[in-house]
Amino acid sequence: MEELILSVLVRNSAGVLTRVSSLFARRGYNIDSLTVGPTNEENISRMTVVARGDQRILEQIEKQVRKLEDVIEIFALPRATSVYRELVMIKVQSDASTRADIVSIVDIFRAKIVDVSPDSMVIEVTGDHGKINGLLVMLDGFNIVEIVRTGMAGIARGLNDFDIKKEK
Repeated sequence: MEELILSVLVRNSAGVLTRVSSLFARRGYNIDSLTVGPTNEENISRMTVVARGDQRILEQIEKQVRKLEDVIEIFALPRATSVYRELVMIKVQSDASTRADIVSIVDIFRAKIVDVSPDSMVIEVTGDHGKINGLLVMLDGFNIVEIVRTGMAGIARGLNDFDIKKEK
């Protein structure tokens, strides 16, 4: 199974997210990850959509998304020429006897402890899939109470055709 990561620039208007996600549902495609946020232009939002399938299905997904009325531009983000990050917050049960060990692991992964209570810690980590999964593996011996993941956000390295068009 192959992976497709799309950066989709859309009009920032009501219902856009519903139309994109409905397209996937109607066609029976699964969305592995979907992040949406405003761009530096107030009327444009960027979606990063991650899906898996065979080559034929991934080509269909890209073609169908491109046809949506609110889509301004769409780019595939190949892993070799793009930068990806995901934000994850992990709540870990901790007490005085486990806190130092957890802090050591967090430091190794350059993560942050963003909340501490007498019985737990909340860890924030930003990075690629490998870094996040590595941290989760190292924390596996502790009681992970809750995980919240944002989904992948991605951007192409260097300038692309759309960036150059905007400058003119």
